Amino acid sequence: MTERPPHGSTRPGGRTARTRAAVLTAALDELDDAGIGSLTLDRLATRSGVHVSTIRRRWRTVEGVIGDLLAQQSTTIPTPDSGDLRQDLRELAQAIADFHTTPRNRHLIEGVVVAAAHDPRIADIVRGAFTARTEHVTRLVHRAVARGELTAEADATEVIAALSAPFYYRILILRGTIDARLVRTSAEAAYLAARGGAFNPLGHRPDEPGAAVDEIQVVREFR
Repeated sequence: MTERPPHGSTRPGGRTARTRAAVLTAALDELDDAGIGSLTLDRLATRSGVHVSTIRRRWRTVEGVIGDLLAQQSTTIPTPDSGDLRQDLRELAQAIADFHTTPRNRHLIEGVVVAAAHDPRIADIVRGAFTARTEHVTRLVHRAVARGELTAEADATEVIAALSAPFYYRILILRGTIDARLVRTSAEAAYLAARGGAFNPLGHRPDEPGAAVDEIQVVREFR
């Protein structure tokens, strides 16, 4: 007798995968059309063609759907592995820019952040999704440590946060557009700060002459 897979597990191309795809696509469409405040399980059922009882059984609440949607969308941002920290940070910055220049991705982030300010449940979901994504991407920093580009003291989470923060300041605070200069400066600033020991405990600077050379180079590039 063949053992049945556990409930909720995903089989590529199977019914579970099709259900998830239909519901998450419906959630994105609803966010585009009406915003997060109008999102309900009944509306998701109507738009997706999936029975509301199925949605409730798998995700339980609208917040559960939003959390899954954030997790799915975040996986579209790849984690670079070029063998060079500076290049990895540049590629990651470009990938973040590409993600947020897609209108529905930007609407998703704007919508959930606004909702999080008023709903602790959504705030927890947003915090969890961003924390998980940041931890995943820190692999590129750990690889840099293994190659000797950074000391083992470097706080990988803070390196990624420093790279990402300018994008969310531009999008959510300034309500501006993302451009090539933002991609370049965010990556370069994070790289130079990491090389200079800014993310080490107490900001201890590594004794690496290359860090000073990098700082001189970036000043010349930005002039």
